[in-house]
Amino acid sequence: MATTVNTSGRQTATATGKHPVDYVWAIARISIGWIFLWAFLDKTFGWGFATPANRAWVAGGSPTTGFLKGTGENALGGFFGSLAGQAWVDWLFMAGLLGIGLALVLGIGTRIAAGAGTLMLVLMWAAELPLANNPFLDEHLIYSIVLIGLALAGAGTTFGLGNLPILQRTPWLK
Repeated sequence: MATTVNTSGRQTATATGKHPVDYVWAIARISIGWIFLWAFLDKTFGWGFATPANRAWVAGGSPTTGFLKGTGENALGGFFGSLAGQAWVDWLFMAGLLGIGLALVLGIGTRIAAGAGTLMLVLMWAAELPLANNPFLDEHLIYSIVLIGLALAGAGTTFGLGNLPILQRTPWLK
């Protein structure tokens, strides 16, 4: 339906109750969800993008070793390097990628996924300190900011399952 313009010149909600920005947040949610989900799939099956087939998780590879072993020279490299290849770290990391990815793509548990995704991304950012190309900011922090925006915007209700009655009755699951 049509949008209207208020006296400040900003668009207001359509007849469906959605503001045009809701659709932008929904696309951002699905896009970042796909980044997490794709990382899970590629690391699991080694489809040759970031993970070669012989290093796939299903082939006995460790999804955390490559990244974490590469942090050895970094400020927190000793800590993060010691986690590389440990089974519990691999399982936690992969469960996080899958859970965050599915939740964001489906629009269910968006707030929880945004919090978990932000934590994961900030830890990955910390593992890379000091950054090679910027003294402070990289894509991990940008994605974290977007995830926080998704949670605050309630982005699971547009193009997602966040409008399911159980989610409407349980706000922390939105």
